[in-house]
Amino acid sequence: MPIAVRPRVRLPMWLFALLLTTFALATDDYVIAGVLPAISTGLGVSEAAGGQLVTVFSLVFALAAPVASVVTATWPRRRLLTWALALFVAANWAAACTTSYALLLGLRVLAAVAAASVVPAVYAIAATLAPEGRQGRYLALVMGGLTGSLALGVPLGTWVGGMFGWRATFWLGGLLGLAALAAVRGTVPETPPAPAMPIRERLAPLARPQVLFGLLAIVATVLGSMMMMTYLAPFLRDLAGAGPAELGWIFVLAGLAGFAGGQLGGRAGDRWGPDRALLTGIMGFAVVMAAFTACWYLRPVSLLALLPLLLMWAGVSWWIPPPAQTRLLALAGPAGPQALALNSSAVYLGVSGGAAVGGLILAGHGSGRLPAAAAMVELAALALFWIASAFGKGRRGTGTRVRPTRSPR
Repeated sequence: MPIAVRPRVRLPMWLFALLLTTFALATDDYVIAGVLPAISTGLGVSEAAGGQLVTVFSLVFALAAPVASVVTATWPRRRLLTWALALFVAANWAAACTTSYALLLGLRVLAAVAAASVVPAVYAIAATLAPEGRQGRYLALVMGGLTGSLALGVPLGTWVGGMFGWRATFWLGGLLGLAALAAVRGTVPETPPAPAMPIRERLAPLARPQVLFGLLAIVATVLGSMMMMTYLAPFLRDLAGAGPAELGWIFVLAGLAGFAGGQLGGRAGDRWGPDRALLTGIMGFAVVMAAFTACWYLRPVSLLALLPLLLMWAGVSWWIPPPAQTRLLALAGPAGPQALALNSSAVYLGVSGGAAVGGLILAGHGSGRLPAAAAMVELAALALFWIASAFGKGRRGTGTRVRPTRSPR
């Protein structure tokens, strides 16, 4: 009896165009970490000030995304993506030509506004055009551009910056945006705009204490991780003498470890429940930060000897978001969709806060204090989740099986 072979489902080209779009936008945000010393030297500012380029981008994104989704709700999707990506490309190429730190900050604001307009539309298009029963897979693939940017985009941008100067990294960001624009124009069909939702309705879950504290906990988990991510270059330079070439490979391996950690964290949240998975991830993060702090007093340390710790750091950092979002869904109850929409803003607030707070610590106390501070913030996040659960009145430990979307970290 012949064995039935299931037909292979071909993924549409427009889906890869949306994947390329999220990859380009996430790379543009995260790549600053890889070329931070070069930017600071080139513009004559401190590394702490250079890190604020990440703060500005992420903070503007967090604040602009909910507003942009309301303002552009009735715009044709292809037209929105076209003009926003064109603005993104122009902002990056102008950044490559500027010699002013203040002007570069302003251009990062423009790039962030463009990204905040694109990302919600990209997810809406993927959900609208996905076949019945395949929405989750399509959205997961589009969101793969976020982790892919860490495994490929950031190392590539770091290498380009090391070989040709930090300005070349912004030229590369513009080229990635232009490639995304061409792919969108060539493959993405027009889709009807999403129904408009008033900003008050989008923010309504914030009136529920358990949701508010849950979102604050999300901010804290990302903040602790990004304190290390943003200033990884000066930390590894001071600890192990690592330069741009070494950083490129570190980001490649960290991206792969982070992808594996995210998969394991999601499975642990399903199998153990989100509370136990969160506790495991955050305590693992604290242990790795303690090890980094111990290494600081033994410096210089071989980069090869540090590699296992760096991979563990990346893995536990990405382990945390899936159970954190599952916990947030359980806390929000019927308001889960609105809470997840606010989750993107919470994530980018954490990114901006990590760059800002980490910059203050770097400027005032040096890079060696970053691991201990990051661990304290992650432990504070655990306390915030506990407070949120207390307000949730019995929702703690529900072990909900709702599968969350992945957040960019």
